[in-house]
Amino acid sequence: MIKKIKEFLQGLSFKTGVIVLSLCIPFYILSFYQATFDSLSAQTKGVLWVILFGLAKTFQYGGLTILGAEGIKRLKAKFKKNKKELQ
Repeated sequence: MIKKIKEFLQGLSFKTGVIVLSLCIPFYILSFYQATFDSLSAQTKGVLWVILFGLAKTFQYGGLTILGAEGIKRLKAKFKKNKKELQ
């Protein structure tokens, strides 16, 4: 079952992997930002943190699975290229 899911995710495009991976950022931000709300009880904050942090991790690992090792190398090269252009 897990192998089938992994094979399906790896069959998706590079662009899809980047989009899925970038979706983890807002969920990480929300998971910690919700702790600043004074109107929520501690129990509600805990439940929200578990849900939002879990979604962030799911998008992170899903995106990494879609990209694979070659996709990550490609993404790093793109960032290095952009950094050199800015200098």
